[in-house]
Amino acid sequence: MRYPSVTGLPFLCLLVTSLFFAHCAGNETPPTGEADSTPVTATATITKAAYGTTSAGGAVDKYTLRNARGMEVEVITYGGIITSLTALDSAGNYANVTLGFDDLEGYRTNNPYFGALIGRYGNRIAGAKFTLDGKEYTLEANNGPNHLHGGVTGFDKVIWEASEVPSDTEPGLRLTYLSPDGEGGYPGNLSTTVVYTLRDDNSLEVSYEATTDQPTVVNLTQHAYFNLSGDFSRDILDHVVEIDADRFLPVDATLIPTGELQPVAGTPFDFTEPKPVGRDIGQSDDQLTKGQGFDHCWVLNSPSGSSPVATVHHPATGRYMEVFTDEPAIQFYTGNFLDGTLSAPGGGTYGRRSGLCLETQHYPDSPNQSAFPSVVLRPGETYATTTTYKFSTK
Repeated sequence: MRYPSVTGLPFLCLLVTSLFFAHCAGNETPPTGEADSTPVTATATITKAAYGTTSAGGAVDKYTLRNARGMEVEVITYGGIITSLTALDSAGNYANVTLGFDDLEGYRTNNPYFGALIGRYGNRIAGAKFTLDGKEYTLEANNGPNHLHGGVTGFDKVIWEASEVPSDTEPGLRLTYLSPDGEGGYPGNLSTTVVYTLRDDNSLEVSYEATTDQPTVVNLTQHAYFNLSGDFSRDILDHVVEIDADRFLPVDATLIPTGELQPVAGTPFDFTEPKPVGRDIGQSDDQLTKGQGFDHCWVLNSPSGSSPVATVHHPATGRYMEVFTDEPAIQFYTGNFLDGTLSAPGGGTYGRRSGLCLETQHYPDSPNQSAFPSVVLRPGETYATTTTYKFSTK
């Protein structure tokens, strides 16, 4: 704000006094926590812009959520995809830390689920089939013999209805989609709502709800690829990860869980203490060979939603991410199948392991493994879960 050039002590005193009371009476006091030093603007905002049109003629919009501190998240209605998420580094600079594309065409073709909402079932279902209440359902096989992330046209490839949730400090975006009975082979009309809320502590909350008119199975998640360096020409092997899990799910050759809950102790899968991703990823290990790196589900020790179940730190920039969830597990994937063929915004391509995913969820193949926590949703029940990604520096 520019003030007139006026000399004299009385004016100076008046100016200082007015600034003091304006600050105290305003809405600019930052919340407590690690992000206290980040700049604060007067109000949060949410804006809408046209993003493109699908081949079927569907209009896609982009919403930009900005909190009072200046953090931004961009979401498109196609797939509920997070196309950009900015986070501060230790020098006070914001940069996008999620992998994505320049335009809609990139997300429509050869997209490895960058930033997408995943449903009806996140992760794999063996043989692309399951039995519920004595009836067998056949799904779309889109990952070898298995069903992956909802099939050929999962929630990542549909246009969601959007409505703004305005707030002076914490803007939100509500997305809804009605998945019709039989879509992808799943029973029941599934009504789904996902709300993205950008909190004033620089966290992104993702809340999910779903109801059905027939018994069905549900396992929703968010598939953002993170690279906290903000430089997508770099890999994520220097990122330091911690996962609060004493067990993980070993898989077979098609990445379906064997049913065993194996202790992580003494294996490369032990992230109970923070360690660089690259420390053990190259070890000679049957499970690492099958996943071509980490692409497994960790069984969380105490997923209450009130304390982090996983953290990621990038020492060079100081960026730090905490993951909170009430889900029982988390799929940690290190971008092993990125191969340099996908174009990155601003030039270059996404090389192997240029992003990592922490997908909160129920166990893979739960509909076929009765010992796993149930993913069955019945009429009259509400599927509800929340995951939060909080960003700060350390």
